[in-house]
Amino acid sequence: MDFNEAKKRIDELTEEISKHNHNYHVLDAPSIDDYEYDMLMQELKKLEEQFPELSYENSPTKRVGGTALNKFQKVTHTVQMGSLQDVFSFEQVRAFIDKCKNELDSPVFIVEPKIDGLSVSLEYHDGEFFIGSTRGDGFVGEDVTANLKTIKSIPLRIDNSIPLLEVRGEVYMPRETFFKLIEKQELNDETPFKNPRNAAAGSLRQKSSKVTAERKLDIFVFNIQQNTGKELLSHKQSLDYLKELGFKVVPSYVSCTTYEQIEKEIQKIGENRAKYSFDIDGVVIKVDDFSQRTVMGATSKFPKWAVAYKFPPEEKETVLRDIEVNVGRTGAITPVAIFDQVLLAGTSVSRAVLHNQQFISDKDIRIGDTIVVRKAGDIIPEVLRSVSHQENSVPFMLPELCPVCGTKAVHIADESVLRCPNSACPAQLLKNIIHFASKGAMNIDGLGDAIVALLLENDLIGSVADLYDLTIEKLLTLDRFKEKSATNLVKAIDASRSAPMDRLLFGLGIRNIGSRAATLLCEKFGSMEALMNADIAAISSIDGFGDIMSQSVYEALREPHMRELLKRLEEKGLNFVYQSTKQSDALAGKTFVLTGTLPTLKRDEAKKLIENAGGKVSSSVSKKTDFVVAGEEAGSKLTKAQELGITILTEAELLSVLSERG
Repeated sequence: MDFNEAKKRIDELTEEISKHNHNYHVLDAPSIDDYEYDMLMQELKKLEEQFPELSYENSPTKRVGGTALNKFQKVTHTVQMGSLQDVFSFEQVRAFIDKCKNELDSPVFIVEPKIDGLSVSLEYHDGEFFIGSTRGDGFVGEDVTANLKTIKSIPLRIDNSIPLLEVRGEVYMPRETFFKLIEKQELNDETPFKNPRNAAAGSLRQKSSKVTAERKLDIFVFNIQQNTGKELLSHKQSLDYLKELGFKVVPSYVSCTTYEQIEKEIQKIGENRAKYSFDIDGVVIKVDDFSQRTVMGATSKFPKWAVAYKFPPEEKETVLRDIEVNVGRTGAITPVAIFDQVLLAGTSVSRAVLHNQQFISDKDIRIGDTIVVRKAGDIIPEVLRSVSHQENSVPFMLPELCPVCGTKAVHIADESVLRCPNSACPAQLLKNIIHFASKGAMNIDGLGDAIVALLLENDLIGSVADLYDLTIEKLLTLDRFKEKSATNLVKAIDASRSAPMDRLLFGLGIRNIGSRAATLLCEKFGSMEALMNADIAAISSIDGFGDIMSQSVYEALREPHMRELLKRLEEKGLNFVYQSTKQSDALAGKTFVLTGTLPTLKRDEAKKLIENAGGKVSSSVSKKTDFVVAGEEAGSKLTKAQELGITILTEAELLSVLSERG
């Protein structure tokens, strides 16, 4: 295929894929199946690889993300991205309508749901998506173009006869996506987002657009900020126009002329809140005619031609029947309130997390109480307070022993939760085995989340040690496995026996001990036996180990279940003696920070070279930093290093230092 043929085909594929994206993500009406779509994408990717000069900036293949940003550049908004005045009662809505009618001749109002997300601007030049930015303070936001491109309902190209178009929209995270995300965060022992709005904001400001792409954000466009080449006279006309251009506009916008119609529409939207796949926190009422908006004007803070009616938080009384104590995948012992079912924000609710003993004691929550509950952010049920106690009720106290395995529960320093320290506790098994098999630990290829869950469900494993008893014959009893996949998994598990001791130690999942800390422990003690017999003083003598880390290691390796697990792993032939990869102490006592993209070395490769020479690699710059190794697009770390007068090295200079010091 020659250049001209390739250009023609790339244009055809770009247009066709964009159409399918619009059908699927905006109209919710897919026109081809996933396989056909994937084949079109693969053809486009191959052509762009073959003819890189035809790989357009706004190609559909660029949506997948992967760009790593050191920082977000500031963007000054040509048109201020203002906010609306909030009202909280129908009386205030009526007052707004009356005011508009007093100042305007027969005004028409547009009533639409208020999407609970993050406000952004999308700017198009000659039909091409040019820049996307956050609202910020309304005058200056941040450039998040790369991350916005991962949102598939945002068109990357529109009618190229439009010289300039800037639209405003609300980025949000669908509820189903949100629930999957917090489930994953809990599994990884991360603090989960509180609600979809926080999740959307956090996801859009990720430094890696690949992470943003994985979060599956969406957007509703609700306003035109500026445009040239098209005269628009009203809000409804502009929304209809945006829809024609391929934007996913705010749903259910309705024209009303009387207060009674507006009140009815607000109530209708409120009643349907639970049916939406996204969060709304109110209803927006706007004057439709743009010339009438000009007549009404604006204050220094808000336009006078619109208000946002905010839904009041719905609270209900119910009776607390029980407090159930659950053990999470990370060992957290969590009390859960079980109460008589109530309807909140359109759904039935009968359970709410009580967090910890302090939460229960502060609110004096007891079984049998009449309690008040609501949905925080209209999503997560929560107990607000106790209204009254049942006669002869007693304060509730969490058990001293893990309710699943009977191990004595512990309080970890600086944590409010109670934890089961037994890593073999059945409640923690799934998370622990997934971590043990992960790339940074034992690196067992093919042992993903779903396979671990399947093995546990079928009682083929009960701890990480049981992995080494799996056979091809046992795996073939499961529908998921065939001869080849079973053989490959058994081989991968067997190969992990030779993983170095520091990977094994990291794989045990001791709290507060990451891969670098595991390596330092192995270098200090040399064997699992020596580490198991070490006292806190010896552990805390390691540079960088504080009281919390030392206590975590000391207590974890003395826990009876852990001792039994280690005994079994040693019998299975795993590495209990450390063979150090450190080649010298040439950089002993020196702390390095890596920033930017290095010319030839990957970040992990540079880190390993430094650590093999006895140096330490830190993630942040401080007065204790000796060298900063900077590559292309080095950001704030480089700036801070320059301010502190720290020596800056290129990759070549780092290699020279390593060579000079042997």
